[in-house]
Amino acid sequence: MTRTSYSLKSCSLGMERIGTLLLCGVLCAALPSGLAAQAAAGSAPQANAPAKTDAASHGDASGKAHDDTFVIGNDDVLAINVWNEKEISRSVPVRSDGRISLPLVGEEQAAGQTPLKLEVEIAAKLKSFISEPEVTVIVQQINSQKFNILGMVNKPGSYMISNSATVLDAIALAGGFRDFAKQKNIYVLRQNADGTQARLPFNYKDVVKGKNAEQNVKLQPRDTIFVP
Repeated sequence: MTRTSYSLKSCSLGMERIGTLLLCGVLCAALPSGLAAQAAAGSAPQANAPAKTDAASHGDASGKAHDDTFVIGNDDVLAINVWNEKEISRSVPVRSDGRISLPLVGEEQAAGQTPLKLEVEIAAKLKSFISEPEVTVIVQQINSQKFNILGMVNKPGSYMISNSATVLDAIALAGGFRDFAKQKNIYVLRQNADGTQARLPFNYKDVVKGKNAEQNVKLQPRDTIFVP
C-alpha cells in the first residue's frame, strides 16, 4: 500500500467518525426537548389526578341516597358522617327522650324526623364551625319499628313491623295461639302522641269470620298485643 492510499483511507475513516459524531450531536440536541415534551404531557394527568380523586370521594360522601320517608324513632342507631370531619362523624343511638348528642352540635332532636331533615338541621348548626358542611345520616339499626305480642301465643316477643302488618299478621308471626287462649278478648295497647295509652279490642273469632274487620288495625311502633 502506497502512502497516498493509506492517507486516503485514513481520511475516509476520519470522515465517517466525524459523520457519526455529528449524528450523535443532532440526536442529543433533539433528545431533551422530546423528553421535556413527553414529561409535560405525562405530568398533566398526574397533576389533575389528586383533584379528581378528591372530587370522587367528595361525591361518594354527598351522593348517597337520602331517605325522606322513614321516620326516626327512639332506640334507632344513626350513622352520622360529616365529610372530611372524622372527629365529628360517628354512630349514635337515639335516646329514650328522642335526642342525640354530637360534638359542636350538642343536643339535637332526632325522633320524629326523617334522615334528610336531620341532615339539614345538623349542617345548619355546623356552619358556625365548618365552611359548607356536608352531612349524611343513615339509619344503621332500626329498633323503633317494632311491636310486642304477649300472653297465650307460641312465640311471644318483639317483632319488626313490615309490609303494613296487622294484628292477624302479628298472631301468625307469633306462631298462633296456645291452648285455652281467650281469642275473643285480645286487645292492642297503643301509645298516643300525648303520652296516654289507648286500648283497642280485637275479637279474633269475629275477624276471621269477616265481622268487625276494622278491629284488624295496622300496627304502629311500640304497639303491644296481649292475648289473655
